[in-house]
Amino acid sequence: MDGNLQLKGAEVPFYLPDGDECDVFAAAYANGLPLLLKGPTGCGKTRFVAHMAAQLGRPLYTVACHDDLAAADLIGRYLLKGGETVWVDGPLTRAVREGAICYLDEVVEARKDVTVVLHPLTDDRRILPVDRTGEELEAAPGFMLVASYNPGYQNILKTLKPSTRQRFLSIEFDFPSPERETEIVATESRLDPERTARLVRLAGKLRALKGQDLEEGVSTRLLVYCATLIRQGMPVERAILAAMIEPLTDDEDVKRGLLDLVTAVFG
Repeated sequence: MDGNLQLKGAEVPFYLPDGDECDVFAAAYANGLPLLLKGPTGCGKTRFVAHMAAQLGRPLYTVACHDDLAAADLIGRYLLKGGETVWVDGPLTRAVREGAICYLDEVVEARKDVTVVLHPLTDDRRILPVDRTGEELEAAPGFMLVASYNPGYQNILKTLKPSTRQRFLSIEFDFPSPERETEIVATESRLDPERTARLVRLAGKLRALKGQDLEEGVSTRLLVYCATLIRQGMPVERAILAAMIEPLTDDEDVKRGLLDLVTAVFG
Protein backbone atom coordinates (compact mmCIF):
# COMPACT_ATOMS: atom_id res chain seq x y z
CA MET A 1 0.00 0.00 0.00
CA ASP A 2 2.89 2.36 0.68
CA GLY A 3 4.07 4.51 -2.21
CA ASN A 4 7.72 5.36 -2.63
CA LEU A 5 8.23 8.73 -0.90
CA GLN A 6 10.66 11.41 -2.05
CA LEU A 7 10.95 13.96 0.72
CA LYS A 8 10.51 17.70 0.41
CA GLY A 9 13.88 19.40 -0.01
CA ALA A 10 15.53 16.32 -1.53
CA GLU A 11 18.45 16.79 -3.91
CA VAL A 12 17.20 17.58 -7.42
CA PRO A 13 17.65 14.49 -9.63
CA PHE A 14 19.40 15.11 -12.95
CA TYR A 15 17.04 15.70 -15.87
CA LEU A 16 17.87 17.22 -19.26
CA PRO A 17 14.79 18.97 -20.71
CA ASP A 18 13.76 18.21 -24.27
CA GLY A 19 11.45 21.19 -24.72
CA ASP A 20 9.04 23.13 -22.54
CA GLU A 21 7.87 20.16 -20.44
CA CYS A 22 9.25 21.70 -17.24
CA ASP A 23 7.26 24.90 -17.89
CA VAL A 24 4.07 22.92 -18.55
CA PHE A 25 4.53 20.91 -15.34
CA ALA A 26 5.19 24.06 -13.30
CA ALA A 27 2.10 25.76 -14.75
CA ALA A 28 -0.04 22.72 -14.01
CA TYR A 29 1.24 22.65 -10.44
CA ALA A 30 0.67 26.38 -9.91
CA ASN A 31 -2.94 26.05 -11.06
CA GLY A 32 -3.79 22.79 -9.32
CA LEU A 33 -4.26 20.89 -12.58
CA PRO A 34 -3.67 17.14 -13.06
CA LEU A 35 -1.06 16.04 -15.57
CA LEU A 36 -0.75 12.92 -17.75
CA LEU A 37 2.61 11.84 -19.19
CA LYS A 38 2.51 9.64 -22.30
CA GLY A 39 5.50 7.81 -23.72
CA PRO A 40 7.45 4.56 -24.03
CA THR A 41 8.81 2.67 -21.05
CA GLY A 42 12.15 3.98 -19.81
CA CYS A 43 12.18 7.28 -21.69
CA GLY A 44 12.48 9.44 -18.55
CA LYS A 45 8.92 10.07 -17.33
CA THR A 46 9.56 8.97 -13.74
CA ARG A 47 12.85 10.87 -13.54
CA PHE A 48 11.10 13.97 -14.88
CA VAL A 49 8.48 13.84 -12.12
CA ALA A 50 11.13 13.33 -9.42
CA HIS A 51 13.11 16.25 -10.86
CA MET A 52 10.10 18.57 -10.88
CA ALA A 53 8.94 17.60 -7.39
CA ALA A 54 12.39 18.42 -6.03
CA GLN A 55 12.53 21.67 -8.04
CA LEU A 56 9.16 22.71 -6.61
CA GLY A 57 10.09 21.61 -3.09
CA ARG A 58 7.17 19.20 -2.75
CA PRO A 59 7.11 15.70 -1.23
CA LEU A 60 6.48 13.05 -3.87
CA TYR A 61 4.59 9.77 -3.48
CA THR A 62 5.30 7.42 -6.38
CA VAL A 63 3.05 4.41 -6.90
CA ALA A 64 4.05 1.72 -9.41
CA CYS A 65 0.67 0.53 -10.70
CA HIS A 66 0.05 -3.17 -11.39
CA ASP A 67 -2.78 -5.60 -12.11
CA ASP A 68 -3.70 -6.09 -8.45
CA LEU A 69 -3.55 -2.42 -7.43
CA ALA A 70 -7.01 -1.46 -6.16
CA ALA A 71 -8.50 1.82 -4.99
CA ALA A 72 -8.07 0.71 -1.37
CA ASP A 73 -4.30 0.47 -1.92
CA LEU A 74 -4.28 4.18 -2.79
CA ILE A 75 -6.86 5.41 -0.28
CA GLY A 76 -6.09 3.24 2.74
CA ARG A 77 -7.61 0.51 4.88
CA TYR A 78 -8.15 -0.64 8.42
CA LEU A 79 -5.27 -2.73 9.77
CA LEU A 80 -4.74 -4.67 12.98
CA LYS A 81 -1.97 -3.06 15.04
CA GLY A 82 -1.14 -4.03 18.61
CA GLY A 83 -4.50 -5.71 19.07
CA GLU A 84 -6.40 -2.67 17.79
CA THR A 85 -7.97 -1.95 14.43
CA VAL A 86 -6.62 1.35 13.12
CA TRP A 87 -7.08 3.25 9.89
CA VAL A 88 -3.91 3.66 7.79
CA ASP A 89 -3.88 6.18 4.95
CA GLY A 90 -2.72 5.04 1.51
CA PRO A 91 -0.24 7.12 -0.52
CA LEU A 92 -2.93 9.06 -2.41
CA THR A 93 -4.69 10.03 0.82
CA ARG A 94 -1.41 11.08 2.42
CA ALA A 95 -0.60 13.23 -0.60
CA VAL A 96 -4.04 14.87 -0.49
CA ARG A 97 -3.73 15.61 3.25
CA GLU A 98 -0.13 16.87 3.06
CA GLY A 99 -0.30 18.82 -0.19
CA ALA A 100 2.21 16.51 -1.86
CA ILE A 101 2.57 15.31 -5.45
CA CYS A 102 1.18 11.82 -6.12
CA TYR A 103 2.57 10.06 -9.19
CA LEU A 104 0.78 6.98 -10.54
CA ASP A 105 3.26 5.27 -12.83
CA GLU A 106 1.65 3.23 -15.65
CA VAL A 107 -1.84 3.98 -14.36
CA VAL A 108 -3.54 1.78 -16.99
CA GLU A 109 -2.09 -1.28 -15.26
CA ALA A 110 -4.22 -0.66 -12.15
CA ARG A 111 -7.70 -2.06 -11.63
CA LYS A 112 -10.68 -0.18 -13.06
CA ASP A 113 -11.88 1.13 -9.67
CA VAL A 114 -8.72 3.27 -9.41
CA THR A 115 -9.73 5.66 -12.19
CA VAL A 116 -13.15 6.15 -10.57
CA VAL A 117 -11.43 7.31 -7.37
CA LEU A 118 -9.31 9.79 -9.31
CA HIS A 119 -12.18 11.60 -11.02
CA PRO A 120 -13.20 13.91 -8.12
CA LEU A 121 -9.53 14.90 -7.75
CA THR A 122 -9.21 15.85 -11.42
CA ASP A 123 -11.90 18.51 -11.63
CA ASP A 124 -12.61 21.74 -9.78
CA ARG A 125 -13.80 19.87 -6.67
CA ARG A 126 -10.31 18.49 -5.86
CA ILE A 127 -11.78 16.17 -3.25
CA LEU A 128 -11.11 12.59 -2.20
CA PRO A 129 -14.08 10.74 -0.67
CA VAL A 130 -12.89 8.18 1.89
CA ASP A 131 -15.96 6.01 2.25
CA ARG A 132 -14.53 3.74 4.95
CA THR A 133 -13.97 6.65 7.35
CA GLY A 134 -16.81 8.87 6.19
CA GLU A 135 -14.39 11.68 5.29
CA GLU A 136 -14.46 13.89 2.22
CA LEU A 137 -10.98 15.33 2.00
CA GLU A 138 -10.31 18.56 0.18
CA ALA A 139 -6.86 18.54 -1.39
CA ALA A 140 -4.40 20.62 0.62
CA PRO A 141 -2.53 23.44 -1.15
CA GLY A 142 0.36 21.99 -3.13
CA PHE A 143 -1.37 18.71 -3.98
CA MET A 144 -0.89 17.58 -7.57
CA LEU A 145 -1.93 14.38 -9.31
CA VAL A 146 0.40 13.09 -12.04
CA ALA A 147 -0.10 9.87 -13.97
CA SER A 148 1.74 8.15 -16.80
CA TYR A 149 1.17 5.42 -19.33
CA ASN A 150 2.67 3.93 -22.46
CA PRO A 151 0.21 4.35 -25.38
CA GLY A 152 2.28 2.01 -27.55
CA TYR A 153 2.01 -0.90 -25.13
CA GLN A 154 -1.70 -1.38 -24.66
CA ASN A 155 -4.43 -3.73 -25.68
CA ILE A 156 -8.17 -3.26 -25.74
CA LEU A 157 -8.42 -4.26 -22.07
CA LYS A 158 -5.79 -1.75 -20.89
CA THR A 159 -6.41 1.73 -22.13
CA LEU A 160 -7.53 5.04 -20.65
CA LYS A 161 -11.08 6.00 -21.48
CA PRO A 162 -11.50 9.38 -23.19
CA SER A 163 -13.55 10.52 -20.18
CA THR A 164 -10.47 9.97 -18.01
CA ARG A 165 -7.84 11.29 -20.45
CA GLN A 166 -9.77 14.52 -20.91
CA ARG A 167 -9.51 15.28 -17.21
CA PHE A 168 -5.73 15.76 -17.51
CA LEU A 169 -3.32 18.09 -19.18
CA SER A 170 -0.97 15.90 -21.17
CA ILE A 171 2.66 15.86 -22.30
CA GLU A 172 4.02 13.39 -24.82
CA PHE A 173 7.47 11.95 -24.19
CA ASP A 174 9.79 10.00 -26.47
CA PHE A 175 13.39 8.86 -26.37
CA PRO A 176 15.84 11.78 -26.56
CA SER A 177 17.74 12.65 -29.72
CA PRO A 178 21.07 10.78 -30.03
CA GLU A 179 23.01 13.89 -28.96
CA ARG A 180 20.87 14.49 -25.89
CA GLU A 181 20.74 10.81 -24.97
CA THR A 182 24.53 10.61 -25.19
CA GLU A 183 24.78 13.55 -22.79
CA ILE A 184 22.24 12.01 -20.40
CA VAL A 185 23.86 8.56 -20.35
CA ALA A 186 27.38 9.96 -20.07
CA THR A 187 26.32 12.18 -17.15
CA GLU A 188 24.49 9.38 -15.31
CA SER A 189 27.11 6.66 -15.86
CA ARG A 190 30.27 8.81 -16.07
CA LEU A 191 31.34 6.82 -19.15
CA ASP A 192 33.23 8.91 -21.71
CA PRO A 193 31.02 10.45 -24.44
CA GLU A 194 32.77 8.63 -27.30
CA ARG A 195 31.92 5.15 -26.02
CA THR A 196 28.51 6.33 -24.84
CA ALA A 197 27.68 7.59 -28.33
CA ARG A 198 28.27 4.12 -29.77
CA LEU A 199 25.88 2.60 -27.22
CA VAL A 200 23.27 5.19 -28.13
CA ARG A 201 23.74 4.37 -31.81
CA LEU A 202 23.15 0.68 -31.04
CA ALA A 203 20.05 1.58 -29.02
CA GLY A 204 18.63 3.42 -32.02
CA LYS A 205 19.05 0.32 -34.18
CA LEU A 206 17.41 -1.89 -31.53
CA ARG A 207 14.48 0.51 -31.21
CA ALA A 208 13.95 0.28 -34.97
CA LEU A 209 13.08 -3.40 -34.41
CA LYS A 210 10.14 -2.61 -32.13
CA GLY A 211 7.01 -4.24 -33.49
CA GLN A 212 9.07 -6.70 -35.54
CA ASP A 213 11.36 -8.89 -33.42
CA LEU A 214 10.90 -6.88 -30.20
CA GLU A 215 7.86 -5.74 -28.22
CA GLU A 216 9.77 -2.80 -26.76
CA GLY A 217 12.94 -0.91 -27.64
CA VAL A 218 15.84 -0.53 -25.23
CA SER A 219 15.23 2.17 -22.62
CA THR A 220 17.50 5.04 -21.67
CA ARG A 221 17.58 3.44 -18.22
CA LEU A 222 19.10 0.26 -19.65
CA LEU A 223 21.63 2.34 -21.57
CA VAL A 224 22.75 3.92 -18.29
CA TYR A 225 23.07 0.44 -16.74
CA CYS A 226 25.15 -0.77 -19.68
CA ALA A 227 27.44 2.27 -19.66
CA THR A 228 27.92 1.90 -15.90
CA LEU A 229 29.05 -1.72 -16.29
CA ILE A 230 31.51 -0.72 -19.04
CA ARG A 231 32.91 2.15 -16.97
CA GLN A 232 33.55 -0.28 -14.12
CA GLY A 233 35.59 -2.52 -16.40
CA MET A 234 33.18 -5.11 -17.79
CA PRO A 235 33.90 -6.10 -21.42
CA VAL A 236 31.65 -4.21 -23.81
CA GLU A 237 29.94 -7.25 -25.35
CA ARG A 238 29.20 -8.78 -21.93
CA ALA A 239 27.76 -5.52 -20.65
CA ILE A 240 25.58 -5.16 -23.75
CA LEU A 241 24.33 -8.73 -23.40
CA ALA A 242 23.42 -8.20 -19.74
CA ALA A 243 21.88 -4.75 -20.09
CA MET A 244 20.62 -4.38 -23.67
CA ILE A 245 19.93 -7.87 -25.05
CA GLU A 246 18.76 -10.19 -22.27
CA PRO A 247 16.22 -7.69 -20.85
CA LEU A 248 14.56 -7.33 -24.27
CA THR A 249 13.84 -10.94 -25.24
CA ASP A 250 13.94 -14.60 -24.16
CA ASP A 251 13.92 -15.88 -27.75
CA GLU A 252 17.31 -17.42 -28.56
CA ASP A 253 16.99 -16.77 -32.30
CA VAL A 254 16.15 -13.13 -31.69
CA LYS A 255 19.09 -12.82 -29.29
CA ARG A 256 21.47 -14.15 -31.93
CA GLY A 257 20.12 -11.64 -34.43
CA LEU A 258 20.58 -8.81 -31.94
CA LEU A 259 24.14 -9.90 -31.20
CA ASP A 260 24.87 -9.77 -34.94
CA LEU A 261 23.66 -6.18 -34.81
CA VAL A 262 26.02 -5.50 -31.91
CA THR A 263 28.91 -6.86 -33.97
CA ALA A 264 27.94 -4.63 -36.90
CA VAL A 265 28.02 -1.54 -34.68
CA PHE A 266 31.04 -2.37 -32.48
CA GLY A 267 33.02 -4.61 -34.83
